[in-house]
Amino acid sequence: MSGGDAVKTYSRRRMLQGMGAAVVPLMAGRSRAQQPVTDVESLAPISGDRDWTGQNPIHYPDPDVIALDPRFRRYGLFNAPIQRLYTGTVWAEGPAWNGVGRYVVWSDIPNNVQLRWIDDDTRVSRFRNPSNNSNGNTFDYQGRQLSAEHGMRRVARYEADGSVTVIAERYENKPLNSPNDVVVHPDGSIWFTDPVYGISGNYEGNRAEPESKPSVYRVDGGSGRVQRVTDDVAMPNGLCFSPDYSLLYVADTGASETRVFQVQGERLGNGRSFVRLRAPAGMRSAADGIRCDVEGNLWCGAAPGVQVVAPNGDQIGMIRLPEICANLCFGGAKRNRLFMTASQSLYALYVGVAGAHIC
Repeated sequence: MSGGDAVKTYSRRRMLQGMGAAVVPLMAGRSRAQQPVTDVESLAPISGDRDWTGQNPIHYPDPDVIALDPRFRRYGLFNAPIQRLYTGTVWAEGPAWNGVGRYVVWSDIPNNVQLRWIDDDTRVSRFRNPSNNSNGNTFDYQGRQLSAEHGMRRVARYEADGSVTVIAERYENKPLNSPNDVVVHPDGSIWFTDPVYGISGNYEGNRAEPESKPSVYRVDGGSGRVQRVTDDVAMPNGLCFSPDYSLLYVADTGASETRVFQVQGERLGNGRSFVRLRAPAGMRSAADGIRCDVEGNLWCGAAPGVQVVAPNGDQIGMIRLPEICANLCFGGAKRNRLFMTASQSLYALYVGVAGAHIC
């Protein structure tokens, strides 16, 4: 071996030793991130020194993505941070991902506008103004936007030519209260919740006296017939289907629980309580907007940010945010990016699972 070869061998050995030393704390960090926190009530709402401007990036793993159960480990990515994409709304709600346009549309209810975050250049623009105090939004299988509008007390569909089709505004000749969230079924039907939040004052809609009991409705895709599928809820809010559409989850914020029903064709049956969420001490946690992933977990906009519930009803994970998260959706090219509307801001986080449905 020449002297030059000896130097090369020594340098390579030193380099590999250095790399090994660097890997040890990295793997230790991964191990620490995977240790579940079993005492939810002991958690603080969010780490206090976080800088959302990006000037002082956090160390991985993100300390505000928390496993409450080993089952959540596969969904919390080691090198994925929670990002604040936009701030400036008054009360952000109803995010929906448009796969063709590669954008997220969401509602700012009191400001009576919808905003759009565009994936190509991260630009935010006003998408619909006025929005009729829209709350929940989704896209159907033809790519048309559906909005639950407090101001008009209706569910509306926005057609490709710019026209508007009223999907539902009355039931049994009485006006709806204030449709809140809306989802679509592969059979063409449209399902929505109708609590009284939008008519309880002039902030998120127009004050009015309710004429119908808070309920969940189904609109037939062929006939357009509106039918009440359940009123076995105190104040129905967010809703979503299980991956195979056999179950419908309904967030009942009036009862501080999420209920689940069997989908029996045009009807619902066997309703039961699915989960009552636990939160850090001093915080009330009830699901608002909800979405399922492809493995059947339920992701809930609920204090202290987002709560993740396994198909059997166990809380398995938590995403802490500095604001109240009302709603969420899966999006991105692989549908593995979670978009969260939280009070004044829009947040996003890549996760280790895809959303179950188109929006």
